[in-house]
Amino acid sequence: MQHNRYMKWFAVAATVGMLLILLGGALVTKTDSGLGCGRNWPDCNGSLIPKEITPAVLIEFSHRLVTGVVSISILALTVWTWRKLGHIREVKLLGFLAMFFLIAQALIGAAQVLWGQGDFILALHFGISLISFASVLLLSMIVFEVDRKFDADNVFIGKKLRWHTIAVTIYSYLVVYTGALVRHTDSSLICPDWPFCNNETPFAAFNNMYEWVQMGHRLAVLIFSIWIAYITWHAVKEYKNQRVIYFGWIIAFTIVILQVIAGMLVVLTKLNLTVALLHSLFISILFGLLCYMVMLVARSNYNEKNK
Repeated sequence: MQHNRYMKWFAVAATVGMLLILLGGALVTKTDSGLGCGRNWPDCNGSLIPKEITPAVLIEFSHRLVTGVVSISILALTVWTWRKLGHIREVKLLGFLAMFFLIAQALIGAAQVLWGQGDFILALHFGISLISFASVLLLSMIVFEVDRKFDADNVFIGKKLRWHTIAVTIYSYLVVYTGALVRHTDSSLICPDWPFCNNETPFAAFNNMYEWVQMGHRLAVLIFSIWIAYITWHAVKEYKNQRVIYFGWIIAFTIVILQVIAGMLVVLTKLNLTVALLHSLFISILFGLLCYMVMLVARSNYNEKNK
């Protein structure tokens, strides 16, 4: 029996809303609007509705408003899917993770406003939101019966691909963290060139922490891209008969290329806001896809044990 179409629409809305939270948080950081509402939370500059609207106030208050509305919708989706789809193994865990990490990111954001946080702590904010987004995305994929369409319940993943899938997903979180650290330490434009910090002297020693942060992120991305390329090559070679694996990794490789290009353009366009937000969008979608591949690994393990 197909799932209720209203649940499907609601799942789409919740997923898009969670994506807006991610991009809204990135926008707050990139426009330096974090204190648009002053050191006040949940009110804005001493009032529930801001009396004076400036660009910083509009960005920060809109982000808070979207977060509040979406939090309610995700809670409703969690309860709804628990009641209707609780028999599916992953549903309850995904609902719990979505709510837990959504609350966690909201508390970190509130703590930053009220008391301030170090850059290394703030860099966790995006990553925590990302886990919540991935959980909501996977819930939505289950609601839309994506697994049935791609016969994911019968998937079999070999030991080699299982290891690589789990490891590269964990590593992707490090890549996300280093990228967030670049933003929060204002290291985005510390290196004027790409791919090296200074193309005229590519192997010169770094002069300060900011160059280490920027180039550390670029090195992490390089390793990540090569790793994804290798996994994709392996999946295309060995998993032609399993569409969800075959096309899943091809899509992952495509997104990682777009992510690298966007990162390059962030530097070359001197932090163009649209390009910077696309950079955040691509890594969000990629992380969600990698989490889905991890879920398929869990399915494969379950299928193997219950043959």
